[in-house]
Amino acid sequence: MNKLLLIIFVGIASIGYAQKIPADLLVFNAQIYTIDEQFLIQEAMAIKDGKILATGTTVELQNKFSSKKNLDAKRKFIYPGFIDAHAHFFEYGLGLQSVDLTGTKSWEEIILKLKAYSLKNKSGWIIGKGWDQNDWRIKDFPNSQQLDLLFPDRPVFLSRVDGHAAIANSIATKGIKPGTKLIGGEIETKEGKLTGILVDNAVELVSKNIPAPNFQQKKSALLQAQANCFAVGLTTIDDCGLQYADVKVIEELQQSNELKMRLYVMMSDNESNLDSIFSRGKIKTSRLNVRSVKVYSDGALGSRGACLLAPYSDKPQSSGFLLSQQSHFNEVAAKIFKNGFQMCTHAIGDSGNRIMLSIYSKYLKGKNDLRWRIEHAQVVNQNDFDLFGSNSIIPSVQPTHATSDMYWAVDRIGSDRLKGAYAYQQLLDQNKWIPLGTDFPVEDISPFKTFYAACIRKDAKGWPESGFQIKNALTRKDALRGMTIWAAKANFEENEKGSLEKGKFADFIILNTDLLKVNAAGILNTVVLKTYLNGELVYEKK
Repeated sequence: MNKLLLIIFVGIASIGYAQKIPADLLVFNAQIYTIDEQFLIQEAMAIKDGKILATGTTVELQNKFSSKKNLDAKRKFIYPGFIDAHAHFFEYGLGLQSVDLTGTKSWEEIILKLKAYSLKNKSGWIIGKGWDQNDWRIKDFPNSQQLDLLFPDRPVFLSRVDGHAAIANSIATKGIKPGTKLIGGEIETKEGKLTGILVDNAVELVSKNIPAPNFQQKKSALLQAQANCFAVGLTTIDDCGLQYADVKVIEELQQSNELKMRLYVMMSDNESNLDSIFSRGKIKTSRLNVRSVKVYSDGALGSRGACLLAPYSDKPQSSGFLLSQQSHFNEVAAKIFKNGFQMCTHAIGDSGNRIMLSIYSKYLKGKNDLRWRIEHAQVVNQNDFDLFGSNSIIPSVQPTHATSDMYWAVDRIGSDRLKGAYAYQQLLDQNKWIPLGTDFPVEDISPFKTFYAACIRKDAKGWPESGFQIKNALTRKDALRGMTIWAAKANFEENEKGSLEKGKFADFIILNTDLLKVNAAGILNTVVLKTYLNGELVYEKK
């Protein structure tokens, strides 16, 4: 009798096992922030063919699924893979092949870096990126005198951190005449001579002469950028402003499975680009989404190129400028609208924002689901905030801009205008959702710095004590949404990513920290232990 019962028990157990649903990966013993509507925390997740089959308790999923691989998360914290809603992925990768001037504290330090670089790289252009005169003791723009003495026969071109200004030596600016005027830019001249400083559209007068990278350099740039992004938990990047030829490179590398990163690409606003993409139509695969156009209304606040309604507080003879005639913005908006694409416009100053909000409103005509975006929405006049909500215009913001600019922003625009600057909570209130990004390489690539700046609004040393305009801080939950599901929504991808729910891509990260509970300092010390894309391990901390 006992033998018969044993046979029956074994038979029942075998049938139960056979009826389990097959999975490729079962993650269990975790604390999973699903970022769904209920903001549930689950223990386990089953994955097959790159997508989530189910989430639930460890016991429930272990009883329901049989898996080829099992991952004991050891109670660590799992989040959806972060989505950077505004960055320059390709540019960042190319920048890794040039002189890194980020964080330099003086012009003298830059000169030392260039000397060292020139000893190892003895021919061709010397390209550098990332300097910011606002970080120096003497905060004036430099001039090209030392560059001319050191490199009389080699062109030197050094981009400011925001890409909206540069300094070049005389051989690089050869052919540019002092006093030359252009729309949306400035060629700085003193005592009838070029200083080497180029602002906004003037930058292209030199940058267009730099030899274009070849395919191998582009491939290296994209793969290096990918590796660095996976290491900080990024699984989707919005690359804001690419040429059509670069999209073709991305497609080739994704098809060969070398480039795994998911990319939402905005086409840069020029006639050739628009003709190419509009004739082809939207591009959508599991890894590439091209359905938007990046337009540039004005420059940057740091280089005083942002277009303001009234003059700069620290440069009363200037209010900045638009980068194109208003008629151009209207014409390109009409083309984008006609072709069913999304319009995404860089707008920094309160005048730049007002002009673009007004043009958007002309085409959107009230509530809609076209999700046209204002990138940065950095300084907004108090009378214009409601235009975001009344026309469903999405402000796409980068919180670290606030904590980078807070040391000098009041000098640029004064205390009254500052109240409408970096106003993330006020912008969130308009549509009840807001995507967040970094704008790397303008800012650091780390999404944890984005989270910290959005919620804490202090620098790494805890300054200012009460936080920078703290009433516009986001809650931790909203900051997480801005880096995941809201960023996905800004890309029309909320049904496939941005939360850890059944049917969505298995893009997730494992952290050593609970971002909702850790103290402020702990946010910046967060470590990514593993990054998964499509259920595949693409990064593991050694």
